[in-house]
Amino acid sequence: MRVEVDLDLCEGNAECVFVAPELFELDEDVDKVIVRRELVPDELESAARAAVARCPRTALRLAPSE
Repeated sequence: MRVEVDLDLCEGNAECVFVAPELFELDEDVDKVIVRRELVPDELESAARAAVARCPRTALRLAPSE
């Protein structure tokens, strides 16, 4: 699976960073989230799902890896 962020929706609340810092980081210059690892390794799958669920703006989504 891979994770995607809609930067138009992202407010930089950083909930995803708290849940999955291996996958996300906050770009403080623009107050938006950066996806550190687009392809989610199996061991981080539950963290990725939790991060998507906690996003207050629903700016994150999971998609099948191609």
